[in-house]
Amino acid sequence: MNVLLQRIFAKLVRTGNLTVTGPDGVPHRFGDGSGEPVHMLIRTRRAERAITFDPTLAVPEAYMDGEMDIVEGNIFGFMRIAFQNLGNGTVDAAWSRAIEGLRVALRRFQQVNTAARAKRNVERHYDLSGDLYRLFLDSDMQYSCAYFANPEMTLEEAQTAKKAHIAAKMRLKPGQSVLDIGSGWGGLGLYLARSFEAQVLGVTLSSEQHAVATERAHQEGLDSHVHFEIRDYRDLVERFDRIVSVGMFEHVGVNHYRTFFDTVAKRLKPDGVMVLHSIGRFGPPTATSAFIRKYIFPGGYIPALSEVLPAIEKAGLMVADVEVLRLHYAETLKHWSKRFAANRDKAKAIYDERFCRMWEFYLAASEAAFRWQDLMVFQIQITHRNDTLPLTRDYIGKCEKALAMHEMAHRTAEPTTKAGRKRTVGDKE
Repeated sequence: MNVLLQRIFAKLVRTGNLTVTGPDGVPHRFGDGSGEPVHMLIRTRRAERAITFDPTLAVPEAYMDGEMDIVEGNIFGFMRIAFQNLGNGTVDAAWSRAIEGLRVALRRFQQVNTAARAKRNVERHYDLSGDLYRLFLDSDMQYSCAYFANPEMTLEEAQTAKKAHIAAKMRLKPGQSVLDIGSGWGGLGLYLARSFEAQVLGVTLSSEQHAVATERAHQEGLDSHVHFEIRDYRDLVERFDRIVSVGMFEHVGVNHYRTFFDTVAKRLKPDGVMVLHSIGRFGPPTATSAFIRKYIFPGGYIPALSEVLPAIEKAGLMVADVEVLRLHYAETLKHWSKRFAANRDKAKAIYDERFCRMWEFYLAASEAAFRWQDLMVFQIQITHRNDTLPLTRDYIGKCEKALAMHEMAHRTAEPTTKAGRKRTVGDKE
């Protein structure tokens, strides 16, 4: 292993138990020996040089290409050591700082998400085979942070709790109109229609997700309540009682925050409520990970709250409530990683070995970032007026309990006709 890379590892890894073997076959040990051992094998000189000068991109690329492997432990263990040691002030390589500074400076150019470009970006990730996502998501195909109201929840239970938590914050009433921006595979829209008989319009830019969501609505007999369209949020002209967006704001781009919230202000009725659920960061604004931007979410960006709140204010909207979900996404990703590993051969049959290695790195690095870096999830409740919602948050817990009972009844009861519909949440006794 070259001397420069040895120095970088020696400065970075002060805690943990990391062994790195370079192309010369000589192992080097770093850290204080604590924790589970991880052994990283760099197979080629090319990978060694790339990792030396741009590790944030070169490490995942070398792993994807088989030029780097973890021969003891796993990628998650390696990311744990890396992230737990980052920020300790020991790494001061000028070129590393320069590369990261350039990425921050260029982030606005990388996030010019026009309608056409936004659709291409979505197709790169969300139009992958639905069969792939079925291998690791819950049965409702929720591809966003779950809500672990208690740590013993299954993934399915936590995703249902997430939908209930969001619905409760929306203060939704039976029959109201709902806009779901970034409706995914339709699970949230169907849940709101089922629980409240809401009139839901879900918009997405993914053809794959649109097809699945539309078929699900038909199978559940909810066609008259839920409609999904391939449509950019900027093209909407209708007004709605409620607006919700889950896991879509990360794809808007910092250049378009004002447009996004101006659109919300126009589309939300005067007494309406919006709930925005998005990945965010505790720290100040920065750049998207080079690996994530290149291979996973092109055009994506994780905002700091300091970037989001001013755009809401300038749109003339009010922030009624902000909740930060800290480790919920780490737990979600832990479940996804286990399910993906259990179905890895099926994923390889759909794509190939390189794709599987890329996906493994993506899931492991994401979980590690939520556990040991500055990532979190925020939910912002937005209104036009300060008297739209009750004075205290007690109504949220009450609604969640009612929704849990309703969901249990839905799972056990026989289907009913429209004439004999079951009571929806929010109906008066």
